[in-house]
Amino acid sequence: MNRYEVVIEDTGERYPCKDGDSVLRGMEALGRKGIPVGCRGGGCGVCKVEIVAGDYYVSRVMSREHVSEDDERCHRVLACRVNPLTDLRLKVLGPIRKNLCRQA
Repeated sequence: MNRYEVVIEDTGERYPCKDGDSVLRGMEALGRKGIPVGCRGGGCGVCKVEIVAGDYYVSRVMSREHVSEDDERCHRVLACRVNPLTDLRLKVLGPIRKNLCRQA
């Protein structure tokens, strides 16, 4: 089973993400209090991130209310719905940014 390293550029934190695990699941494993995970179902938009480097795939549908087609083209996606294919670097956006960056 492959493990990929995900780097959160905003905080400098790194965490492993296993094959088949979403970027959000790996982020949750950091064990930090206050990471808002929302619905984990692609509908609330709380876990919006921008992938700035690396390859990933979208595992399931994301709400167009929170991720437009333009967002997707610019690699702005929901962490609960993307899985890494390589090591990733990301920036946090939206509601997750407030809590994650405040704790760093």
